[in-house]
Amino acid sequence: MKNKHILIFAGFLAFIFSGCNSYLDKLDNPNLVINPPLNGLLATATSQTGLDVFRMGNAVSYYSQYLASNTKGSGADTYDEVDYSGTWSYFYSCMMNIKQMNDLAVTEDAYYHLGIGKILMAFNLNMLINTFGDVPYSTAFMGKEVVTPTYDPQETLHATCLQLIDEGIADLQRNDVTVVLDASSDVIHKGNTANWIRTAYGLKARFLNQLSKTSTYDPAAVLTAVASSYDGSNPDTQDATLTAFDGLSPWNQVAYNNTQLNLDGWLSSQFVDALNGTTYGIFDPRLPKIATLTKFGDYRGTPNGAGRIGTGTNQEESYLGVDGFYSKSGAPVQLFTYAELKFIEAEAAFRSNNKSKAYLAYLDGIKAHMNKLGVSSVDQLAYINNPAVSVGEAGLTLDLIFKEKYVAMFLNPESWVDARRYDYKYSDFTIPEGAVLSTFIRRLGYPTVETSRNGANVPIVSGLDQRLYWDK
Repeated sequence: MKNKHILIFAGFLAFIFSGCNSYLDKLDNPNLVINPPLNGLLATATSQTGLDVFRMGNAVSYYSQYLASNTKGSGADTYDEVDYSGTWSYFYSCMMNIKQMNDLAVTEDAYYHLGIGKILMAFNLNMLINTFGDVPYSTAFMGKEVVTPTYDPQETLHATCLQLIDEGIADLQRNDVTVVLDASSDVIHKGNTANWIRTAYGLKARFLNQLSKTSTYDPAAVLTAVASSYDGSNPDTQDATLTAFDGLSPWNQVAYNNTQLNLDGWLSSQFVDALNGTTYGIFDPRLPKIATLTKFGDYRGTPNGAGRIGTGTNQEESYLGVDGFYSKSGAPVQLFTYAELKFIEAEAAFRSNNKSKAYLAYLDGIKAHMNKLGVSSVDQLAYINNPAVSVGEAGLTLDLIFKEKYVAMFLNPESWVDARRYDYKYSDFTIPEGAVLSTFIRRLGYPTVETSRNGANVPIVSGLDQRLYWDK
């Protein structure tokens, strides 16, 4: 009951935050609790960050071709301009709450709260810049002093994310803390500072690895961060996940909606074919843990842009199921996992010409993801021992690392970063039917909530094929 009350309070804060028209005039809202307690702010910050991962994942999973629209020519499928004002507003509401928590934490010497806050700020900001590019940050949290904030360069903000991570780790390692964490208010790591530090190092490795196409990429730095992150001893507690919800968990809500004929959660044929044996000639035992079986007794996806081939009500295609790992009742939202960490390690080691280390990490990443989904040991061995998977150190390629990471990152927004870093070179990956671009999508356009109220500062976007700074 206590957790439920915390989440209701968190949802109340998020609701009143999102109802205002400019960035930090939210703090002057007469309905807002004037002096919210630190642990109440922590509950909001952790829960809303987890929900932001879902919100962004729900938006960009059509571009990673995990999901497909059941409607022919849907804008999300065909690279048309889609207005993501709601997603944008939720992110800034969350970051405003984090800023408020951090400011209060400084005055109360609550360095654990401050450390978590900086890590969460980096997490949210990184998702934004990897989707929209330049965004408001340095002048976005100044209340009524600045209601039309300027946009900071994405390259500068990427460095800011790394700095926030380092500062957050340092704050979590301090021993002069006067305010303790309330475990029930931290709905990601239950107040475990050691796990927060591990997650911070994992995010640092992720952020550094995002630069693989730039001249500043340093695989040794990536591997150093990996070494201080999760050790794999207890993924159930070390992985950063959101497991507490006020109502249905987000992807379970999507799956449930589909059963009520509010069609949603349809799986892309690109993803399904990658696992059902069509693309790679090997059936992946993770597919039954994710997708519904069709009435034909097999797994069939929906081509992006083409829309459904059946009625949508008779199981002609595969969807997110109400009993699937990602979409069952209470299904956790995956923020950062040991499986992702191992694939980051595999890529960085491969780019460092350490194929032995890369190969071990590649296999460990597959095993970690299969363990998380509950794949039986027999099915795991059959898959991993297949010559198409167990290729040996000499046979390991970046293609295999990216392919297996693509499966392990299902529905996570970071997978779209990977797809662009990899230039969408997954086997048989094609541009959606009826796409308005002649190439794969590279970014999102700015939402109308910005162009209508802060248009003078919104950067010009030449098109959704415009590459972000790390994607040249």
